[in-house]
Amino acid sequence: MLDLLRKYGLPLNASSHGGAVDEVIVLFHWLMLFLFVGWGIFFIYTLFRFRESKNPKADYAGVKSHLSSGLEVAVAVIEFVILIGFAIPIWATRVNDVPNSATGAEEIRVIAQQFAWNIHYPGPDGIFGSRDINLVDEAENPIGLDRRDPNASDDFVTINQLHIPVNKPIRIDLSSKDVIHSFFLPEFRVKQDAIPGMSIPLWFEATMTTEEFLKTTVGSEREGKGFEIACAQLCGLGHYRMKGFLTVHDDEGYADWLAEQAKYLEEEGDDDDWGDDW
Repeated sequence: MLDLLRKYGLPLNASSHGGAVDEVIVLFHWLMLFLFVGWGIFFIYTLFRFRESKNPKADYAGVKSHLSSGLEVAVAVIEFVILIGFAIPIWATRVNDVPNSATGAEEIRVIAQQFAWNIHYPGPDGIFGSRDINLVDEAENPIGLDRRDPNASDDFVTINQLHIPVNKPIRIDLSSKDVIHSFFLPEFRVKQDAIPGMSIPLWFEATMTTEEFLKTTVGSEREGKGFEIACAQLCGLGHYRMKGFLTVHDDEGYADWLAEQAKYLEEEGDDDDWGDDW
């Protein structure tokens, strides 16, 4: 059933928790198939059983059997078991005991806006610098990072480009500058609304690199296309183009990418001479 769902739209799972999510999806699809076939047969039976030629006069007493009521109760019990026994425990693992840098997770901030994803990294010191709304400049400083803060000196920001290491918990603190957005990573079974005025944590762990994923797309419509970040909440006229890209590196590749960003930041600092600007 899982292979069938993937064939007809369920994306490849690339996260450690995705298997459990897929199992719940499969269970609900089996339940929906059972209900569709079962109620369809029942509907056809009632059309035949209570046709006019066999029932020329209305019977106001109606059907005395309680079979349909029993079936409805059974369906409700099955839905309750799936919800309590599967869905809620999986959900609880995503919102309870969210990891952080102290427990070995990579911490990243994602600030959504119409119509882009601002990705804030804390730099080598692992401490996020402060931000000031008065410093926001859409071209030069979209998140209002305050370079006067010593902790912000090594922070860097990317636009629509999220880079993470494989096989390591990733904690993302999600927020929005304007309206409600929805941060969606289909292959990682991650979707969370970004709500103005709130910082919402989410976490996942990638189990394959982008390079490995690209090999699985050969010969398909996704060939050559890596992981994407989608906005799953209608957020304005430009919602259709609010798309980012996620690159999963091995440990060495991620370290090289961080070093590259630090080099760019150093060159940018030399050019801008932040000390004089402030």
